[in-house]
Amino acid sequence: MIYDLLIVGGGPAGLAASVYAARKRLQTLLVSVDIGGQVNWTMGVENYLGYQFIEGPELIDKFHQQISQFPIDQKIGHRIVRLEQTGGYFEAISESGDRYQSRAVVLATGKTSRRLDIPGETKFIGKGVSYCAICDGPVFSGRKVAVIGGGNSALAVALDMIKIAAYVDLISLTPLTGDTVLVDKLKEAKNLDIFIEHRAERIEGQRFVEGLVVKDLKSGQEVRLEVAGIFVEIGLVPNSELVKGLLELNENGEVPVTCACETTVPGLYAAGDVTDVPEKQILIAAGEGAKAALQAHRYLQRLTVT
Repeated sequence: MIYDLLIVGGGPAGLAASVYAARKRLQTLLVSVDIGGQVNWTMGVENYLGYQFIEGPELIDKFHQQISQFPIDQKIGHRIVRLEQTGGYFEAISESGDRYQSRAVVLATGKTSRRLDIPGETKFIGKGVSYCAICDGPVFSGRKVAVIGGGNSALAVALDMIKIAAYVDLISLTPLTGDTVLVDKLKEAKNLDIFIEHRAERIEGQRFVEGLVVKDLKSGQEVRLEVAGIFVEIGLVPNSELVKGLLELNENGEVPVTCACETTVPGLYAAGDVTDVPEKQILIAAGEGAKAALQAHRYLQRLTVT
């Protein structure tokens, strides 16, 4: 079967694209590893219009309920590993070898957590090392933890963890770059230490995490922090591997797009955090997804006319 539109990714951009594609009566297939993407790991959303506060999974559930009202084919739990153009159509190949064809594509694969790439990190994933505070934070109730990063994500996790953990060490390579309001809140915490211009060197322990060794970049001195949990919040990597070779990515691995969500490949549109659009926000991703679907509809109309 050849679909009008293939949407790859089930985060805010992909879900918004699905709604608009359905409203334009496009025969649409949504393929995604999950529903929600990064928003599933967001403890609280306070800047999405219509909600003063809503938990990330709850917001995604509302998104999914809405698209489920439409006749959209969904393949959830499937990872697309390669996107090609063949015979005038796009063909997406999944990890399991399944192939899906379409006349147009909206790429909305988002980003994934960046790794530290230090000794002990891989060994202790799920044994004290976490990239999801909303998932694993409660496990460390009453214990000491470390949060690594200096941006908004790290500061938000640190703020959440000071309410749960006995003590929190916040480690940042640079001066804190998060919003001033978050920094000010952290400075009021009595169970928090901030290590500025320190680098995580290695993670130690037997079966589970027992310590994190950090290095002072000014003095060169190493310090071992006795922690049971480590939350890594050092940024995200675009999930753009599937289009390498089909189009050129920027220096950050993002998909360059025009203001109309167009890529350099006609019929291939991209939206959300996988693109080079500034400000990675839920609201922006949803808007970009809607725009991408509308542009794909116009492209398909032109194809029909010609």
